[in-house]
Amino acid sequence: MTEIVLIILSPLSTSRRTGHYSVQNRAKNAPGKPPYHRCNSQDSLDELAMYDYWTEVENITLSGEGDAEPQEEVQLKVPDEGEQEEAWLTEAGLATLFDESASDPEDMMGLLSTLTRTQAAAVEKRVEKLQQTLRKRNKQHQVPDVRDIFKLPGTPESKVRGQVTELGNRAGPAEQSVSEPETDINLEVSFSDQAISYKESSKGSSEALTDADDKLPNFKLSKDKTGLTKVGDLSPQDMKKVHRLVLIEMTALFDTAGIDLKAHKAVKLKVKESGLFGVPLAALLEQDQRRQPGTKVPIILQRLISHIEDEGLNTEGLLRIPGAAIRVKAVCVELEGKFYEGLFPWESLKQHDAASLLKLFIRELPHPLLTVEYLSAFIAVLKLPTKKQQLQALNLLVLLLPESSRDTLKALMEFFQRVIDHKEQNKMTLNNVAVVMAPNIFMFKGFRNKISEQQEFSLATETANIVRLLIRYQNLLWTIPKFIMNQVRKQNTENQKKMSKDRAMMKLLKKMAYEREKHEKQEKPLSEVDSSSQGFIRVQAPQFSKVSMAVQLTEELQASDVLSRFLSQDSSVSVKREDLCLYEIGGNIQERCLDEETYMKDLLELNPSAEWFIKCIQR
Repeated sequence: MTEIVLIILSPLSTSRRTGHYSVQNRAKNAPGKPPYHRCNSQDSLDELAMYDYWTEVENITLSGEGDAEPQEEVQLKVPDEGEQEEAWLTEAGLATLFDESASDPEDMMGLLSTLTRTQAAAVEKRVEKLQQTLRKRNKQHQVPDVRDIFKLPGTPESKVRGQVTELGNRAGPAEQSVSEPETDINLEVSFSDQAISYKESSKGSSEALTDADDKLPNFKLSKDKTGLTKVGDLSPQDMKKVHRLVLIEMTALFDTAGIDLKAHKAVKLKVKESGLFGVPLAALLEQDQRRQPGTKVPIILQRLISHIEDEGLNTEGLLRIPGAAIRVKAVCVELEGKFYEGLFPWESLKQHDAASLLKLFIRELPHPLLTVEYLSAFIAVLKLPTKKQQLQALNLLVLLLPESSRDTLKALMEFFQRVIDHKEQNKMTLNNVAVVMAPNIFMFKGFRNKISEQQEFSLATETANIVRLLIRYQNLLWTIPKFIMNQVRKQNTENQKKMSKDRAMMKLLKKMAYEREKHEKQEKPLSEVDSSSQGFIRVQAPQFSKVSMAVQLTEELQASDVLSRFLSQDSSVSVKREDLCLYEIGGNIQERCLDEETYMKDLLELNPSAEWFIKCIQR
């Protein structure tokens, strides 16, 4: 079994290996090869292609020299034995398994009832580890036996296992998922189940990745008539369920490859509570939201990106060529004092200096953008056996990031892609941008470098490849897989069933339904009652003058057609089309902004109790 330990590069501790960071030394160590070569290939990252990485590391090191203020180092806390499993179960919403007062046991059972076989196995593994630890400690409190949770060996399979098996059977035999084209990403079957199928079908074959097996396929998502769900489309209540399910699924996927992830937590340290640079992301967004409600990406980062783009993305060496270190430090101080007052002279800021400030902003975050908790998992992604599994793992990890990190990362990836779109002029290909940005994303202040030179070489290539994947597949990585959505719907349905058993609640619901039906019959024509059973849906738009309209259901009716019809009938709408969304509300989902390519009839079959609303998107 492979154990992944968090390895972090530090720009602050270079004394042990100053020569290693030297570009001149690296050139000498490559006899017979040209000392410098700009890589145009997008297929691999060889030693020469990594030249920009080491140049960037040296620039980072030099830019930090002469700092007046000593920088406090963040110490990583390694979980004690058993603490890892307790933290994992708590984050997964399963704390009741070791602490009866932690959460609602019925809510936990609703979650367990949705798990696939491999997801259930991941939970069982953590519970078993915790049991073993508690036995060693001779604790009085007993964790429920795994067999009591899932009814494993020696007893008939529980309803939970039966449902899981049935779900797996619906997905088809193992060969079915393996035979799919390599470029097709199946979002309907659990990634970990797909990995098990791949593992079983490839036994005896040697298909492990090598350095040459480094090409990036043109992955695409399978079409789904019920519509794709992106981050931001769901209510906070359902996103909480998504987070728990994604954590279990991500762990299960790594389990299939024998990769044991060790999450770390940063020991608290004194940080700036206000300002621009060196401020925790959450605190920075909080102060920005007081100025601009709804802000999801730090205003200073947005402004730096827009300034770089205003100056033109055709500039050769953009992001690679550093600004003058002394000038960048001076600009940083000036921004701190003048930015929010609107007094900073942007017209005098040089483009390469702005790019250096953008990278400085990322590095100066007290905790890494990819978070201490998940950084080791991001690095471990490349240990998975196929590019498809690596992409699936990155998809899950992006979904696990805190909202502030996830939104900021997305803004950066979109910007990097726009830079790459001008590669013919600026000479910054996907590889070039990835190797330049990798040390800025993975090398952050405060962490000591305690790894060997060989590990450092390996980690350099790995982190560059991770950034490359994040940029290349960003349009896929912020998507919530359909199998996760189905599990959320199932969990909501199970919760509703439990609620319906409460007689008082049933009485209240019946009364509300009766009053609403009576009101609708009084206020609406007969043709507007029981619309879905009449072959059309009623779409409501309480924010606008046309508060509702009936839409005929057809096989080809899409969410975009509903929006177009609404806008054509209500000329008073001043909101832009891209700022409107058709929402699915109620039934087995809390709230969901629909993909415009959603087929309404198919979605109605999936959620027959839903109501349909047109609202402004809350950005």
